[in-house]
Amino acid sequence: MLHSSFISKSNGTKFPSFASANATLSSFRASSHFQMGLKWSRIALSSSSGQRLSSKARSRVKHRTANVYGRQARERVLEEEAPEMAEATPSFKIFPGQAFPLGASEVDNGINFAIFSQHATAVTLCLSLPQRGELDMLAGGMIEFSLDPNLNKTGDIWHICIEDLPRSNVLYGYRIDGPKDSDKGHRFDSNNVLIDPYAKLVEGRRNFGDAKHKLSKFLGTYDFDSLPFDWGEDYKLPNIPERELVVYEMNVRAFTADESSCLDQDIRGTYAGLIEKIPHLLELGINAVELLPVFEFDEFEFQRRPNPRDHMINTWGYSTINFFAPMSRYGSGGGGAVSASREFKEMVKALHGAGIEVILDVVYNHTNEADDKHPYTTSFRGIDNKVYYMVDLNNKGQLLNFSGCGNTFNCNHPVVMELILDSLRHWVVEYHIDGFRFDLASVLCRGTDGSPLGAPPLIRAIAKDATLSRCKIIAEPWDCGGLYLVGSFPNWDRWAEWNGKYRDDLRRFIKGDPGMKGAFATRVSGSADLYRKNKRKPYHSVNFVIAHDGFTLRDLVSYNSKHNEANGEGGNDGSNDNFSWNCGFEGETDNVDIIALRFRQMKNFHLALMVSRVEILDTNFARHMLHGGVPMMLMGDEYGHTRYGNNNSYGHDTALNNFQWQQLNARKSDHFRFFSEVIHYRQKHRVFSHENFLDRSDVTWHEDNWDNPDSKFLAFTLHDKGGGEIYLAFNAHDFFVKVSIPPAPPKRRWFRVVDTNLASPDDFVGEGVPGIGSTYNVAPYSSILLEAK
Repeated sequence: MLHSSFISKSNGTKFPSFASANATLSSFRASSHFQMGLKWSRIALSSSSGQRLSSKARSRVKHRTANVYGRQARERVLEEEAPEMAEATPSFKIFPGQAFPLGASEVDNGINFAIFSQHATAVTLCLSLPQRGELDMLAGGMIEFSLDPNLNKTGDIWHICIEDLPRSNVLYGYRIDGPKDSDKGHRFDSNNVLIDPYAKLVEGRRNFGDAKHKLSKFLGTYDFDSLPFDWGEDYKLPNIPERELVVYEMNVRAFTADESSCLDQDIRGTYAGLIEKIPHLLELGINAVELLPVFEFDEFEFQRRPNPRDHMINTWGYSTINFFAPMSRYGSGGGGAVSASREFKEMVKALHGAGIEVILDVVYNHTNEADDKHPYTTSFRGIDNKVYYMVDLNNKGQLLNFSGCGNTFNCNHPVVMELILDSLRHWVVEYHIDGFRFDLASVLCRGTDGSPLGAPPLIRAIAKDATLSRCKIIAEPWDCGGLYLVGSFPNWDRWAEWNGKYRDDLRRFIKGDPGMKGAFATRVSGSADLYRKNKRKPYHSVNFVIAHDGFTLRDLVSYNSKHNEANGEGGNDGSNDNFSWNCGFEGETDNVDIIALRFRQMKNFHLALMVSRVEILDTNFARHMLHGGVPMMLMGDEYGHTRYGNNNSYGHDTALNNFQWQQLNARKSDHFRFFSEVIHYRQKHRVFSHENFLDRSDVTWHEDNWDNPDSKFLAFTLHDKGGGEIYLAFNAHDFFVKVSIPPAPPKRRWFRVVDTNLASPDDFVGEGVPGIGSTYNVAPYSSILLEAK
């Protein structure tokens, strides 16, 4: 058996290190940094022959300083191994391992670890074996295995297999070293213990917002002990056609974190808490939830150093640590990563059982690791920065920033592309996810140098992937580098888009901007000028007025300007282009007339959103190809949630973001009732959800004033080949408009279903109110819907 050796710094004593096993355990370090208190032990381990060795030498202690996630932490270093540790120190049988699959996997002879790093010169696997049952899962000892590039490396993948490791309850990470040449894009620092990009679970602090452990570390873990999740014999995927979707954008934590949810404290703000509130979603009428990021993230990332935002807690989650692991602190009771994973599946199962699909908002455009000025190195940056991030090699290897968050993920690099595809497949196969909304998806259309690509390999691969074929795939078709692709996002007839033009044109017309009637006509029924290309369908436009970033619906009608002072950036953050109108007073008011107008405007927006459909408009003013799409609304708009003018509230774990259940109860019989009834009405009437684009026979426009920019009134009739007729009119003037109502079809008459000017319950009457004459007086800033019966 061939041996290499290392020499103790203290007295030159040699300890055996087996090259054939390709592993040595590094020095035992007793560390008090952060929550973990990690310790490292250096012992010699056996080769594949199965011989096991442990340390016997005496020890002495000295101190050193190590860099932990960019911070300085003082450590005690045991330079030789203490005899008293010998019996407690574990021993293992080591094998070279295999390159695939990446991550931690169970193989016949143990647990295999494999990680990619093209430019690394040294890789060390770090393991922590906490005692089962400990509350602090990160308080156990950590041991290190130095990988031999001659034995433990295949191509650019480093690997090792260890026998006798527990099948769960093990924490692991890597120390990786390489060139110290930042001008060439490298950011190696072997002081950092890094998260495996392919870790399926990540452990950190156990409870969301636990300030006692705000600087806790994060490490990968695995679970090969648990039985497969029981989805149930009668379980089935909802498989809702895209044209029938009504999407509810929501935040898992904010949905039930507030005391007013009346849930047990242990499940507030968790996956389990969401399960308890599914009846509300069903009552509202939506059939798909779009969850703000649920990949592991660090809610305390703003508090790692003094800065203007160090009072904030990241509650939106657009700062991914790992692309495979569910957010562990969205699990209930501080149960940790394994428990959270199981609870996430329970949530998906419960939503599917209620006929509700689950779409995830995913962030592959950047990570939590920030920029070069204030890096937060937890994984990719230290593993192989030049591969995982876009860098400008013509500018001293600086990180390119098309995300607005300091770094840009190198999505079309072959290795990074495969990582993203593997991540998406994992969520579909393991968690039964129904679709994905890709944050700042234009980043995914950039090459490795940041230049836009006409046919991005990643976008095509997602569209063509067999595992993802049943999924909804939705792009946010812009980024912070100016690549605006609304209507022109590369799509392969599969990708849908958030329709930002729909949002802007609806806002401007409803608030009464001049010259917007033609654009409103296009958007209220859809945007075929953008999407009627190739084999794209109407549902490839996701229509929305409100989303998580920006004003809530109530704030859209209550504020002319953003009020982001609480964010600590002097009001410089958040969009200035909100197309909002405060209805006569900035912010909260007791004026009953202004309050009534605001709630009327909210109803106008909601009605316009829910009646969007497919049409063709051919006028003397312009020709617009029109189609409807998938409507999406924001959590809380069903009762009129306010953030008091803050249009960028990502860092507030308070009532500013949290769903206010007492306010919902107070408005259940009026505002909520209207929102819910309109959604259910849309679901019952096929005229609003056609599969294909329609022709001119499907709509009649009651309009001869297209070329007048001061005209702010629009009326039209939708025709259903089954005999149904829907008449709609929107009045954005500040005066009444007396409009002629067209004759109803033979043997039918008009019934009023909606008049947003009327108080509840008269604003929506499902069965309709008869007695509609040849004219109707449409009130200022109001809309009506008539149905022929």
